[in-house]
Amino acid sequence: MRRRFPLRLKDFLFLVLLTVGALFVHGYHPWVEDAALYVPGVEKLLNHQLFPFNAQFFESHAGLTLFPDVIATSVRITHLPLPYALFGWHLVSVFLLLSAFWQLAGQCFIRRTSRCAGVVLVAALLTLPVAGTALYIMDQYLNPRNLTAFVGILAIAKLLDRKYITAALLLLLGLAIHPLMSAFAVSLCFLLFCVEKFDARRAMVACLLPFGFLGPPSPAYHQAAVIHSYFYPIQWHWYEWLGAIAPIAILCWFSRIARSRQMWNLELISRTLVLYQTMFTIAALTISVPARFESLARLQPMRSLHLLYILFVLFSGGLLGEFVLKDRWWRWMALFLPLCLGMFYAQRTLFPASAHIEWPGARPRNPWVPAFEWARDNTPPDAIFALDPYYTDVPGEDENGFRAIAQRSMLADAITDSGAVAMFPPLAEEWLAQIQAQSGWQQFRTQDFRRLALQYGVSWIVLQQPGVTDLQCPYQNQTVKVCRVN
Repeated sequence: MRRRFPLRLKDFLFLVLLTVGALFVHGYHPWVEDAALYVPGVEKLLNHQLFPFNAQFFESHAGLTLFPDVIATSVRITHLPLPYALFGWHLVSVFLLLSAFWQLAGQCFIRRTSRCAGVVLVAALLTLPVAGTALYIMDQYLNPRNLTAFVGILAIAKLLDRKYITAALLLLLGLAIHPLMSAFAVSLCFLLFCVEKFDARRAMVACLLPFGFLGPPSPAYHQAAVIHSYFYPIQWHWYEWLGAIAPIAILCWFSRIARSRQMWNLELISRTLVLYQTMFTIAALTISVPARFESLARLQPMRSLHLLYILFVLFSGGLLGEFVLKDRWWRWMALFLPLCLGMFYAQRTLFPASAHIEWPGARPRNPWVPAFEWARDNTPPDAIFALDPYYTDVPGEDENGFRAIAQRSMLADAITDSGAVAMFPPLAEEWLAQIQAQSGWQQFRTQDFRRLALQYGVSWIVLQQPGVTDLQCPYQNQTVKVCRVN
C-alpha cells in the first residue's frame, strides 16, 4: 500500500532534536575501533606524504569505497579541520538515518504517534549491540556503515512506494559506500520484490549465489581470522544465538498482528525479514563447519542481523506507539527515560577513560590520545612507530587508533589490522611476520627495539609506563611515553 508523507517543517525540527538527543545519549568517539581503518584513508588523500609504510592495512578497505574520497573532498571544499568535518558528517549521518526511518515508518503506520514512537526508539537504541556480530545499530563515530544503513532503509521505503528506479539507484550508491553491508540491503530488497511478485524460494537461492567457492585459507589467514569470533557463528555463546533467533520469532508475531490490522506493508516486510534471516543463518552455518570454507567467513553472513535489528527496533517502537503509548505522555516518559539513561550508562562503561562526547578541538581526557597527538606534531611524516600489538585492549586505552590520531606509520597490530587481513587474505603473510616480530612485547628491552629498527625501520615506540628506562623519551605522561629508537 503506497503511503506518502512529505517531510514538513515540524517533522524536520523533530528529527533535528532527536539527532541532538542521540548525540548526548550515545556520545561521540571519532578515533575508536574501525575509525582506525577508515580515517587514515581520508588523511592520506589529504596528504599523500603520510603512511609510506604499511598503508596496505587500511587502503585495502579504502580502495573499495567512495567514503574517504567524499570526506576528503568535503574537507577541501569547506577548509574545515578534519576533526570538525568528521563531527559534522557524523551528525549528518545520524539525521539522515532517522529521516529514512521516518519515511519507512510512514509506509507502515498510519498514526503519527506510531511513527514517532518507532523513530524515537531507534534513536534511543542507536548503540544497541547486534547479537554476535561486533556491530551496533549505529557506531559512535563516522563510519561508512552508518551511511549505508541510511541508504538501505531509504531504498526499502522507495521500493514500497513502487519507485523501483530510485530504489535501485540508492542501492548502487550504497554499494559504492560499503559493498559488504550494502549487499544485505540488496538481498532484502530483492526478496521483498520477489515475495510480493514471484516465488520466495527461488529468490532465496538467487540471493545465496554470491556465496561461491573460494580457495583454501593459508595458516597465516587462519590466525588472523580466529581473532574475530563473530566470523564463526558456530562458536557463538547461547545468548548470542538467542539474540539472533528471538527477533525472527517476534517478527513472525509482528506479521500476524499486521495482517489482522491490515497493515500490509508491515506484514510484507516482517514476513520477508524472516525469510531473509533464515537464509543467511543457513549460509553462515554452512561455511562455519568445513575448514576448507574458512575463506568464505570474511563474507560474514550473520552481519545480515544488522539490517534486521534496525528494522525490528523500528517496528517494535511503532507497534508500542500504536497499542501502548498512544498519546499518553507519562507512558512515553516511563519507557524512554530509563531506556536512554541505561544506554548512556552503557556507553560510559564502554569508554570509561574518555569524555562522553569528544568535541573537536577539546583537550582529550584519555592519556593515550595526547601521546598520539604529540607523535603527530613532533615526528617526521615518514617516521615508523611500534606499539604493543594488543595496545587497543589495554585498560584505559579505549580502543583509540594510533594511525588515525598520530597520522604516522606503524607496525601491524593484532586487533585492528587483523580485521583487514580477515577481509583481504593476501595481507596475511606480512601481517603474521610483523606480529611475530613483536611477540613478547611486554618483556622487550632496548636490544629488541633496535632489532625492530634494523628489520622494519622502526624509529619511534610508544610504551606504557614505566617501560624501558634507557631510551630517550621526549614525551611522557602518567600512563604512556613516546621514545626514540636509535
